[in-house]
Amino acid sequence: MLQRLLAILLLLLALPDTAAAFIPQDPPLLRDEVTYGLLPPVIRRMPEEPLVVDPPAKGREFGRSGGWIRSFITQRRNSRIAVLYGYARLVGYNERRELVPDILKAVTVEDGRDFTLTLRAGHRWSDGAPFTSEDIRYWWEDIANDAMLSPSGPPRFMLVNGKPPQVSFPDAVTARFRWDTPNPFFLPALAAARPPFIYRPSHYLKRFHARYTSEAELAPLLAKHKVRNWAALHNARDDMFRMENPEEPTLQPWMAMSKGSGTHLLFQRNPYYHRFDTRGVQLPYADGLDVTVMGAGLIPAQVATGKADLQAEGLTFSQVPVLVAGEEDGRYSTRLWPEGKAAEIALYPNLNYNDPVWRAVMRDVRFRRALSLSIDRRIINRSLFFGLARESGVGVLPASPLYKPERDRLWTEFDPQRAAALLDEMGLKRPRGSLYRRLPDGRPLEVIVETAGEKPEVADALQIIAETWRDIGVQLLVRTADRDVLRNRVYAGQAMMAVWGGWDNGVPDVDSSPEELAPMTQENFSWPKWGQYYQTSGNAGEPISMPVAETLMALAQRWRHSTDEAERRALWSQILDIHADQVLAIGVVSEAPQPLAVGNRLRNVPQKGLWLWDPGAYLGIYRPDEFFFAAAPTAAAWPAGDPRRED
Repeated sequence: MLQRLLAILLLLLALPDTAAAFIPQDPPLLRDEVTYGLLPPVIRRMPEEPLVVDPPAKGREFGRSGGWIRSFITQRRNSRIAVLYGYARLVGYNERRELVPDILKAVTVEDGRDFTLTLRAGHRWSDGAPFTSEDIRYWWEDIANDAMLSPSGPPRFMLVNGKPPQVSFPDAVTARFRWDTPNPFFLPALAAARPPFIYRPSHYLKRFHARYTSEAELAPLLAKHKVRNWAALHNARDDMFRMENPEEPTLQPWMAMSKGSGTHLLFQRNPYYHRFDTRGVQLPYADGLDVTVMGAGLIPAQVATGKADLQAEGLTFSQVPVLVAGEEDGRYSTRLWPEGKAAEIALYPNLNYNDPVWRAVMRDVRFRRALSLSIDRRIINRSLFFGLARESGVGVLPASPLYKPERDRLWTEFDPQRAAALLDEMGLKRPRGSLYRRLPDGRPLEVIVETAGEKPEVADALQIIAETWRDIGVQLLVRTADRDVLRNRVYAGQAMMAVWGGWDNGVPDVDSSPEELAPMTQENFSWPKWGQYYQTSGNAGEPISMPVAETLMALAQRWRHSTDEAERRALWSQILDIHADQVLAIGVVSEAPQPLAVGNRLRNVPQKGLWLWDPGAYLGIYRPDEFFFAAAPTAAAWPAGDPRRED
């Protein structure tokens, strides 16, 4: 205890004068537990060197503790909202999208290949157990390199040229990863919207691991959880992302509570959270997240009646009139944040489609260019987005330092005559008296576009595109499927073309990974099987069989091994030029407005932001642990459904 007090004193002396009043304070929600000895006081719960944030320095207000942020999700598995909005990462992006230490005290990088991670002494899991380098060692040795838990071995971002790093743990607060050559994917992976969690609560999970627990001790647990072996048991209890196991400790600002029902989830403040404001108030300001599962179609009405404090999921631009009309009665405001993806709506010709005739047609750049030239983006933007979106192909946004406006104009103007000429040049003739062209084998030119059907704007855009494609002799047919079914069909080469968003990151810089733009992942619907081949080291999928894809792969590999900023910028530029010219995905519009409903009492939510999955975790990059309620909650201190609430 004396050592901890000394560490806190040194922290106070190190803070700037404006923060001289740093006095660690227990949030009101936890004071009774501290008073009755159920929880140590905050000075014993905090790390010796907590992360101290200064809200006024960021143009924000100092907040007050209390209140539960109410929100809706469209399905139970989106319980990930707590980890997205919590956005506690070993290293994370700030609002300028710069990587900075968060859970870690510091990161030292040498030559882009030698990484030393320094933890915060005294940091604890949400159950009070110490968080040390043992938790990183457990992940590396007992999960990532255990054949039962990781049959394919360590994740790809941990391998460079197929080789894992040398890993050491010099002491309780230090972990070191050393590769032979640079690994630019390592730190961005740690900061991702869905991080790999290269640490685990070893004190909790060891009881489910055969290396640490005997068969006799595991047997009743296997029977209780109805699983066939210890690995399945371990996987079931290890759920750091969706947090559906409330018994597993976390480092996030809010932790899952066991009181949640199938449609009502509660996440209460983590008493051992490592962030504080400069006054000594422990974050998060809000006591918890009160999350309800509800069908997307019902959410706008719930928002309009004032039943959400912070809502984006389930809201689309077409619902903005309803949201604005309900602002006064619902006591909220509607903010429009531009989407940060490379495109809001994009069509992906599947270059790995199983049909050999269609595959050859879609691999012909003239066909992809023709389809792009015959989309009237101006009409789609005005009709569906009131002209607020940006008409473009799939590419980086103006906010990116890699943006070049001339790429926007490549093959994106509406020119059906030029499109028809390209199709004629390919030999895709339209028989006399026929509305549609024919494939080389005589079949009609019917493009089947598969969609998840989750946004009405997509369905409306496809209807407009079908009309303009008809004019050049191409028939567009739409097939709707559940998003998981759609993904699996694309991955298996069964989907001819899919509609989705553009690359996740529309605002990359020279240090951002170009992995999405090369055939390195099946998640890019243009080349799922080539991505599978790379991801599985040739055990699945197909080897690349198209020159342009081989070029992109070579450029991305050169970027991965380069530490020179100028060379990386040049490589990025070549990759983006190829995508714009080759139209490997057909963008329609970008920067479409995403509605965000914010309760009038909820403060520190930015008026403007970029709605981006990765990097950023949607709202996570804006640090919702600093959002707070301006006045005491009008309802009880505990959320609806919690037995502690007294109505």
